[in-house]
Amino acid sequence: MASTIRTHNLGYPRIGEKRELKKSTEAFWRGTLTLEELQTIASELRRKNWKTQQAAGIDLIPSNDFSFYDAMLDMSCLLGNVPARFNWKGGVVGLETLFLMARGPSEAHALEMNGNSQVTASEMTKWFDTNYHYIVPEFDQNSTFKLSSNKPFDEFQEALDIGILTKPVLIGPVSFLSLGKVIDAENPDFDQLALLDRLLPVYTEILQKLADQGTKWVQMDEPIFALDLSQAQKAALKRSYDTLSQAVPSLKIMVAQYFGELRDNKDAFLSLPVDCLHIDAERGAAELDEILGAFPSDKTLSLGVVNGRNIWKNDFAKSLDKLRAAHTAVGSECLIVSPSCSLLHSPITLRNEKKLDDELKTWLAFAEEKLEEVNTLRDLLESQDAASDSRYTDNQQAMESRSNSKRIHHTAVKERLAGVKPGDMDRKSPFDQRCQAQRERLKLPLFPTTTIGSFPQTKAVRSNRAKLKRGLITEAEYETFVEQQIEETIRFQEKVGIDVLVHGEFERNDMVEYFGEELEGFAFTEYAWVQSYGSRYVKPPIIYGDVFRPNPMTVRWSKYAQSLTDKPMKGMLTGPITILQWSFVRDDQPRRDTANQIALAIRDEATDLEEAGIAAVQIDEPALREGLPLRKADWEDYCEWAVNAFRLCASGVRDDTQIHTHMCYCEFNDIIESIARLDADVISIETSRSKMELLDAFVDFQYPNEIGPGVYDIHSPRIPTEEEMVELLKKAREVLPAERIWVNPDCGLKTRQWDEVKPALFHMTRAAQAMREN
Repeated sequence: MASTIRTHNLGYPRIGEKRELKKSTEAFWRGTLTLEELQTIASELRRKNWKTQQAAGIDLIPSNDFSFYDAMLDMSCLLGNVPARFNWKGGVVGLETLFLMARGPSEAHALEMNGNSQVTASEMTKWFDTNYHYIVPEFDQNSTFKLSSNKPFDEFQEALDIGILTKPVLIGPVSFLSLGKVIDAENPDFDQLALLDRLLPVYTEILQKLADQGTKWVQMDEPIFALDLSQAQKAALKRSYDTLSQAVPSLKIMVAQYFGELRDNKDAFLSLPVDCLHIDAERGAAELDEILGAFPSDKTLSLGVVNGRNIWKNDFAKSLDKLRAAHTAVGSECLIVSPSCSLLHSPITLRNEKKLDDELKTWLAFAEEKLEEVNTLRDLLESQDAASDSRYTDNQQAMESRSNSKRIHHTAVKERLAGVKPGDMDRKSPFDQRCQAQRERLKLPLFPTTTIGSFPQTKAVRSNRAKLKRGLITEAEYETFVEQQIEETIRFQEKVGIDVLVHGEFERNDMVEYFGEELEGFAFTEYAWVQSYGSRYVKPPIIYGDVFRPNPMTVRWSKYAQSLTDKPMKGMLTGPITILQWSFVRDDQPRRDTANQIALAIRDEATDLEEAGIAAVQIDEPALREGLPLRKADWEDYCEWAVNAFRLCASGVRDDTQIHTHMCYCEFNDIIESIARLDADVISIETSRSKMELLDAFVDFQYPNEIGPGVYDIHSPRIPTEEEMVELLKKAREVLPAERIWVNPDCGLKTRQWDEVKPALFHMTRAAQAMREN
């Protein structure tokens, strides 16, 4: 007998089990793969994903969830929202234009850009509180929209050709406008919601075209329902779906919200005139009973009970409690079982993980396994005796095994954390005293130059690391190679005139993974990659137990690097919040406890670097803003424990040791007071793509410490000129005293090539010298 309860998936990882999309996309950028070859590989990945979901028993399988970069950028291209500087001539927005918007032009694109290879890429920022990024849509009062891509229609037909009727996924109109940015010199206060009337006819055209192709369902993602919404946004949401549901009545519309609770947006969400509403019942578990009590009788409920953002196995007992309550409220015909959000944020499969130990693997579920969980939960919900089903009993045994495992808890770590006092989070002296001691020790010029830490991870660097892992070279041979890389990088920095040097981080695979490998309480995968942006994928560590540092982690390399030069060397550490945010974190204790355990480990490392003669220590926290709760009512609590974790790891050093931190791609206005309370001596930030706009938050707040506003956009292959950097520094100088300004790139240089980095850093140091002379 066919099931009356359906299953649903919101989106699936597009990168491939072995990172096929990354490799092919980068080959296309290098010119070693044709556009047709790239599209063929992409098509193969999509087909495999659809087949996987079909085999797992998913009823409503998504299409248009595939992307070469991100879904917001795809939506901009679909709607013809291409900034004028990219010289788009109209018609179909091709993949080359999409990549220009995301990455900026290379010299090869100069002709396309009217001879100008210096056009900047669009701004990039975090997708809510994830480590996934999106390219920010740009609007002005004259923005118009026109259907300009065939992507959702082609991919729907592609699936239909292999016998799978998919549910196309689109970013909803109000989320698209709300998550964009107004760039309008004539009218900077223009409200992008005023563009809704121009936008909705194009959405209507898209939906009608999908309906004409045979689409039955379409998923409209409106994740802004997890945010604090204005009355104007709520009104815009109602107007949008009034219009769309009436315009294409033959199409069933599902509106999906995820990443948080609805709270005061509940009535606006539940009253939307659509066929189905998707609710994140993981992050919104606390309000589920209230929502079920008010859920409209004429709508279908998609209940997201399998967490799409972590790697822990679902607790079937807890999920079945939610599903049974929902089943009672809406019935079988109107209930859909699903993950909480797109599985984009999960690794693809556990099948390829041969080195994870058997016990740990029984606690985990990646995207492929989460599909099975969704289907199993549907079966168990319909079963008359779920408790005796082997799938249920095996699941509960795994829950008990993890809860009682001795490898999770470490008494000494818990005792040390319990002994932390408020004074342990304070530097010995205030900043105005510390900065004098640091200036006497470092003896730096005005506009001192530095980099954010990493230098290009070349093919040779990656190859030698892989050879070490496979046992093809010895540890001693590998260390000799790394030492050679460090020395060459130091000599380059000296030659080009960098003032505070770094060792280049050639021994590190990833800024979080490297530290996790040196800490206890972490586990590592071989293939559990997730997308951060574009072709940048990360393989997050798994924090499964109490964290501590058994041995120094970075001292050997920083000490060696300092021995090669008389210039000050900067030690490079990753901060506790970033390690927390960019890992898959245990969910059996508060996140603040895990953060403080990491902070104590980093504190030990910072003091060891100081003892080794390192005069500056950078503790990166690019994810501090990322961890900010989506609702302002929750900010104060998070900011308090997140800031305290940073202060705990940074406060053990002497006054004359300079503490740096780095943050990138976030709205600093939201957390500027918390950034100040970090009490870092120097903060470096991303500002080049925003033309120093992000510096405004520090100026308006009168940020008291030193700042390095980035002048080199490292996320683009273009090489900025000295004159361009000087102009950016002049903008900074207009609002900041010269003695507080540092000169640096936006971020680390590991993803760039040496032939890009060398001229760019030469231009950067020349720009700093020009500012000194002026």
